[in-house]
Amino acid sequence: MKIKVFDSELKVMEALWKEGDLTARELCKILKEKTGWNPNTTYTVIKKLVDKGAIERYGKNFSCRALITKEQVQQYEATELVDKLFDGSAEIFLSAFLSGKKPNDDEIARLKQLVENLE
Repeated sequence: MKIKVFDSELKVMEALWKEGDLTARELCKILKEKTGWNPNTTYTVIKKLVDKGAIERYGKNFSCRALITKEQVQQYEATELVDKLFDGSAEIFLSAFLSGKKPNDDEIARLKQLVENLE
């Protein structure tokens, strides 16, 4: 499932991914502590996520459940970034990314394994 999740929406998703199903009230409490949001802001973001199919609300307490995984969002965002800034080239992206950060030996070994798995 390919769904664009904006930064404000990501805050709600992160809480659901970390904690599992939560009521809207529990989400309000968590996001008040983390971001200072008032309940109306949280309810608005929940509604946007429900409308786009990223979460569902159920039950009398308006419990919320994530319908997309963090990995799905990561994949979508990574693809969007590579397409938008690097003309769709994973090679150009990786070169730019690694020029700013020298990977350690373990990371290099895992990157090599990833490339070998693609072949």
